Amino acid sequence: MADYGHDLLFGTFLTPAAEQAQQVVELAQLTEQVGLDLVSIQDHPYQPAFLDSWTLLSVIAAQTTRVRVLPNVANLPLRPPAVLARAAASLDILSGGRVELGLGAGAFWDAIAAQGGPRRTPAEALAALDEAIKVIRTLWTPGRGVRLDGTHYSLRGAKPGPFPAHDIGIWLGAIKPRMLRLTGRAADGWLPSSSYVPPQQLAVSNRIIDEAADAAGRKPEAVRRLYNIVGSFTGDGREFLQGPSAVWVEQLTELTLTEGVSGYILMVESADTMRRFAAEVVPAVRELVAAARAGGAQPEAPAHPSVTVRRENPQRAGTGGPVAARVRTAKRDSAEALAAVPTPDDGVRLSRIQPWDESTRPVGPTPDPDRRYTRHEQAAGQHLIDVHDHLRAELTQLRGIVDQVAAGTMDPGEARSHLNTMTMRQNNWTLGAYCESYCRVVTTHHTLEDQALFPHLRRADARLAPVIDRLEEEHHVIHGVLERVDRALVALVTGPDGMAELRAAIDLLTDTLLSHLSYEERELVEPLARLGYR
Repeated sequence: MADYGHDLLFGTFLTPAAEQAQQVVELAQLTEQVGLDLVSIQDHPYQPAFLDSWTLLSVIAAQTTRVRVLPNVANLPLRPPAVLARAAASLDILSGGRVELGLGAGAFWDAIAAQGGPRRTPAEALAALDEAIKVIRTLWTPGRGVRLDGTHYSLRGAKPGPFPAHDIGIWLGAIKPRMLRLTGRAADGWLPSSSYVPPQQLAVSNRIIDEAADAAGRKPEAVRRLYNIVGSFTGDGREFLQGPSAVWVEQLTELTLTEGVSGYILMVESADTMRRFAAEVVPAVRELVAAARAGGAQPEAPAHPSVTVRRENPQRAGTGGPVAARVRTAKRDSAEALAAVPTPDDGVRLSRIQPWDESTRPVGPTPDPDRRYTRHEQAAGQHLIDVHDHLRAELTQLRGIVDQVAAGTMDPGEARSHLNTMTMRQNNWTLGAYCESYCRVVTTHHTLEDQALFPHLRRADARLAPVIDRLEEEHHVIHGVLERVDRALVALVTGPDGMAELRAAIDLLTDTLLSHLSYEERELVEPLARLGYR
């Protein structure tokens, strides 16, 4: 098999436990907050301990803005396809085009029959699924009243509509050969679970799908391959997804490049597990797959837009003396030789408080303007930028949370809870999170040794010591700024000027964070490419 070239998607597979309804919604919201792409919900309509999946998906879609939502997978015997088509289209319209449709032929037939559903043989279930796909696609296609004659599902002049806001993918939870052939000829995606289709079976299943697609006049890559996965960050790494994050990165990257899997949906009950997956596994898999797809060629410089915030009180920050200016110019020119491009500081400030003097920031050695770097050499700097982009995104979320508090749609206690779960609060304002995840990845590939970043850079180039000292000092300052935000959230309920104090604290955090991240990237991206890990 081979890589089918689809963009990578990562998401969560949640259990709709009725006794933990709020926690399920919070996990769905966290899925978006940590930067994942999909929220999927089990669908077992006969299970009295579960919330109804479509109702839950609607609530999740209403309380998120970016993630796609889907049933994983919809129980066809208890969800008539005509109604399912209109429900999916309706939610797609209401969510701004964020619905996909995982669809299954059915299982647990005793439970289905007990609730008034049909009891089908495997052949009947397959035929019903085939007919259901036709019904759903027909009702999503503009036209007049339509007729479809089927053994299990028919349309007798039904009028199509409403029509989805985007082309909803129909992803089948197929396991057996006949279902796999149906996937190849009629579906947009294949969505098995690792507990039923282990990695060593993917190649055979993919081959069946590809052959069926070819026979139907379709390209095999028209069928996206997704994978529900379950794993643990404990273990020795000898089993699938049982070990440290580097094991996950290695195995998922391999499945993408050799078996064409482009979507990984983690069965998760723990917020901590989700955060670790999002922070340590997802960025590294994206990076390694991108490098492999590039074939080692020097890529175009990727865009890493800085966070966009409302600039109410712009003040130009200090820019340093003429020596610092010349070094910055040399660094900017040299960056053209790097695909890992530091995010510039726009120099705009919201707060009148200046917690440090930016003009006194040390600068490192001037890069060699003629030096060129391989993609492998640039990987560490790019990973640093990716981690920082996640922190910039968290800052945008935090400012949005403050807006919600101001509007009265969120209480300060909930806002504090969000702040305490953010990476910017958890990683102690060092590059420890970056070092841990990245070093684990590269150690797995036997290319670099697992060493702490700052001590290594001090040893490798003593000229960087003043820069590293300053970065460490700024980490402590930012910690204090975060504590000020926390105190402002507490004060919000005790004083009349609480909101003004909170906004001032957030503005100061915005200034210090964006300035610091840009400085760190400016000074370390090139040394990381030049010095690496020895």
